[in-house]
Amino acid sequence: MAEASVFVPVKRLTGFVIDVLSAVGIPAADAEIIADVLIASDLIGVRSHGIAHLKWYCDRIKAGLQCAVTRWTVCNETATTAVIDGGNGMGMVVGHHAMKMALGKARQYGLGAVAVRNSSHYGIAGYYAGMAAKEEMIGIAVTNAHPSIAPTFGTEPMLGTNPIAFCAPTDEAFDFSFDAATSIAPRGKLEVAARAGVAIPEGWVISEDGTPVTDSRDLTALMDRKKVALLPLGGSGELMGGHKGYGLATMVEILSSALQEGAFLSGLHDYDEAGHPHALGIGHFFLAINIEHFLPVERFRKTAGDIVRELRASRKVPGQEKIYTAGEKEHCIKQRVTREGVEIPPAVQKSLRELRAELKIAGHDPGF
Repeated sequence: MAEASVFVPVKRLTGFVIDVLSAVGIPAADAEIIADVLIASDLIGVRSHGIAHLKWYCDRIKAGLQCAVTRWTVCNETATTAVIDGGNGMGMVVGHHAMKMALGKARQYGLGAVAVRNSSHYGIAGYYAGMAAKEEMIGIAVTNAHPSIAPTFGTEPMLGTNPIAFCAPTDEAFDFSFDAATSIAPRGKLEVAARAGVAIPEGWVISEDGTPVTDSRDLTALMDRKKVALLPLGGSGELMGGHKGYGLATMVEILSSALQEGAFLSGLHDYDEAGHPHALGIGHFFLAINIEHFLPVERFRKTAGDIVRELRASRKVPGQEKIYTAGEKEHCIKQRVTREGVEIPPAVQKSLRELRAELKIAGHDPGF
């Protein structure tokens, strides 16, 4: 009989994640931040960036590829801007503190922008943009990443999936919250498909000769060897706007590296030219906009709410029941997952059980 998914209460799963992170040397306060970011991803149904990534982070720490203790430093600072060096620590910890710094500057001066270099994977970009909306501000967060996307008319993975996240408060029960990779599909979805043993749709990935790839097995390893590449938003060529996705990915790359003289493109590989594993040196960029420096926030929330309501009320394609706006589906999913628990599929259960045994976790029982 095939193993089935299990549903774990959020509080229990959070405790387990903190136990695991603490066991690999991450300080308690940092472990709480990381657990919050990871669980936030699972709460909105983005399984590729949540608990499924826990073993990957732990493996990188054990291999010496990133530091368990995050010693970030401020390299340059003005009233409204800052450059932070992440010290090759945990990206979630660096990102959390960077956005808090941007929010503090925006609270006082109206705008706050923080650029980060020498960091690592920080989970979902939308988490940091959402930090701003909780403070009645607009938040923008972007990050570069391991090379995955081929430029338009190219086949070599050059750009990361380079997500763009934008979050703004509305007068509804949920924020307008947009968070999307600039590739036609995020790298994490390839990993999810591989774990499930299912094919990916044609048009997501191309081989080195430009032909479509649908077999999800070993795709990330093949990408590391430059044998396959993700396509940018819009797909192959310019006919359906692939050059627009390529341009957006490049915009994110510039914001995530040029402002802080950080690593970019081929400099973000897991291995050096001799084939030795090394730190990624990922860069991020955060922007906080204080709405109250433009107009009273209640009036902004009303206008933003009117915009999304008018969009949802527009004419629908025949056969479709509803038009959504960004953040609405995630709000509904979060309510359900909070009630029912986080779904842990069999492959993820296996990796977490291995972690529990390896690290001799005796605290919170995850329930699988």
